[in-house]
Parts: sequence; structure tokens; C-alpha cells
Amino acid sequence: MKKILLFTFVALIISSCGSTTKKMQRGDYDGIITKTVKKLIKNPNDAENVEMLDKAYKLANERDLERIKYLKTENNPNNYDEIFRRYETLKVRQARVKPVLPLNLNGVTINYPYVDYDSDLVAAKRKAAEYYYQNAQKLMTNTDKESYRQAHHELLLAQQYSGDSFPNLNEMIIEARLKGISRVIVEVQTSDRILVAPEFRDELLTFESQGLNTDWIEYHFRHVNDEIEYDYAVIINILDIVISPEEVKTTDQIFNKKVEDGFDYALDANGNVMRDTSGNDIKIIKYKTLTCTLIETYQKKAATIRGQTEITELKPMRKLLAKEPIGAENVFENISARAVGDEAALDGPAREKTKNEYTPFPPDLSMIFSTAETLKPAIRNALYKNRHLIR
Repeated sequence: MKKILLFTFVALIISSCGSTTKKMQRGDYDGIITKTVKKLIKNPNDAENVEMLDKAYKLANERDLERIKYLKTENNPNNYDEIFRRYETLKVRQARVKPVLPLNLNGVTINYPYVDYDSDLVAAKRKAAEYYYQNAQKLMTNTDKESYRQAHHELLLAQQYSGDSFPNLNEMIIEARLKGISRVIVEVQTSDRILVAPEFRDELLTFESQGLNTDWIEYHFRHVNDEIEYDYAVIINILDIVISPEEVKTTDQIFNKKVEDGFDYALDANGNVMRDTSGNDIKIIKYKTLTCTLIETYQKKAATIRGQTEITELKPMRKLLAKEPIGAENVFENISARAVGDEAALDGPAREKTKNEYTPFPPDLSMIFSTAETLKPAIRNALYKNRHLIR
């Protein structure tokens, strides 16, 4: 048992060392720092972790400072966001190792001088904000959706880095947001020969639209107001609504059943009642046949809606992007039965059928609305399938 525990302990140590070594090889210095700091808080005299922390801390700072030096030398205003984040990382790293300082490695004290990064952070933050604000202004002169969306992103960064210190910043954020959104109007159209109530068109558009809207795409299923300009139109074009004639078929089936119907005494040639060997009267069972006619009525009526979705880009010029056929059918069926005659002649299945009653046919309008319910998922699927066309 002791050998097993010792083996497990050694394995854990090897695993831990191997994990840290891999992090070092990958350049995950901050991961090593986080891990070794936790261990040194518990055991400040762990020489291996002290050495690993010292090495990772120096390499991490060296890498970030060299990167900052290069970015400043490049003198690209777009670099100040990364410069800010690098300084921020240096400050956070410095605070992370503070709880275990000073370190002691084989009798040698290791301490790191405190560096005030605040002035560098403020300068980089200000320059990054200025860059994003000015670049967003340039982007918004392009007047295309992608530029407005990128401008909105950069204006939010400018706001994050500077607060509201730039003129008209909030108004520009709102403008970029409104102009960056692509709006899609979804409408139902029918040909002149198809007469349906407005409620039918409204009903077709009451389906689950989750997954269609995104941060920059809005689907409208009714006109909110006349001031909104739409970028895309999705037309649910109803081409045909067909109601079949009411079909009624009747079939007859006759059931016969032989049942006992009393008895007669057996008589001899002289007209006397005959007896068996035990002296009992001999009886002859009489039978009769029961007859019943089962009249089955089969009813059927169907409604079919056929159409297509048409996705059209409205700006900068009208352009048909896709057509998707859609369709749905709703079938009313009913089988009823009634018995004429003696129901005792019916077998079990036939008797069960008589429990089904005749049902009046649903009105045409009811059939159409029921079919609309079946059509709505098809419409939704057509929109979802082609959502990549909306940008």
C-alpha cells in the first residue's frame, strides 16, 4: 500500500513538472506564473517553483517590452490598442507576483523593482481612442453597411478608452448602429384570383423567428412605420389555394349470425315425447339467423396551398437572390358507421365502428387556416436556409 501511495505521489510530481515544462515550451509564461504563484503562497521555499517563476516572469516581460518597442518604432496609430493591452498585461503580471516577493533561491534573494505603468497606459489609451475615433469618422464616409458596422465597433472602443470626451461620440455611435443594420421586410402576396382575408396573410407570418435576427440583421414581419428603408424583401408568394370537393363514399356489409331460439321436444311416431336412456325428455334446439347491415361512410376533404418565397436585395439596386418553393396540405378524413337491423349480429370490430359518428365537413376557411399552420414551418425553414444571403 505504501509503495502504491509513493508511486502515485511521484507520478503527480512528474505530471505537474511536465505540464509546466510544456507551458514554457509553448511560451505560456503567464500560465506558469499563475500556477507557480499559487504553489509558492503555500510553500515559499519550493526552489523549483521559485526558479520557474523567475524565469517565466523575466521572459514574459522581455517579450512584451520588445513588442511594445517594435510597435512604437513602427509608428502606426492602429498599434496603440495593442500597446495599451501590453502595458496592461505588464501591470497585471506585476501585481500577480507581488504576494510572493521577495523570492529566495538557494540563499539568494530575488526581487523585482516596481514599475509605474500608469502614465504609459494613459498615453496609449488616449492615442488608441484618438485613432479609433478618427478612423471611425473616415469609415462612415464610405456609406456602406460593413463600414458603418466597423465604425460602430471602433467608436465603442473610443468610448471605452476615453469615456465621452470626443464631440458627438454618442450620436455617432447611434448613427453607425442605425445605418449598419440590414432590415428585411417579410410580406405575403397573393394573385388577384386568390381571395383571402387579410387575417390569413397575418397568420402566415406568426411563426418562430428565432435564429433569423442577428446583431446587424433585423427581420420585420409588418411595416413599423413609413420612414424605415428596407434593404431586403422576402415575399411569400401564394400561387394556389385549392379546396377539393367534399368526398363521401358509402359501403354496405351484411352480417348474419345464427343463435339459439328455444327448443322442441322430440316425438315418436305416435306423437309421444321421446326420452333418453336416463328417462329425460329429448329436446331439439331451435336456431334463428340474426341479420344486420353495417353502413360505413368515408368522408374526405383536402386543402392545398402552394407558393414560393422570393428573396430580393433592394439596395443598391433591385436584385432577385433566391426562390424557394413551399407548400402544405391539410386533409380532413372521417370514417363513421351505423347499424340497420339487429346489432347482435355484428362481430367485435364491426360493433366498434358504430362508435364513430358522422362529422360535418369543416368550412373552406377553416381548412385554409389549418393548412396555414402546416405551411408556417415551411416558410420559416426557407428563410433560415437562405439567411446567408442577407448581409
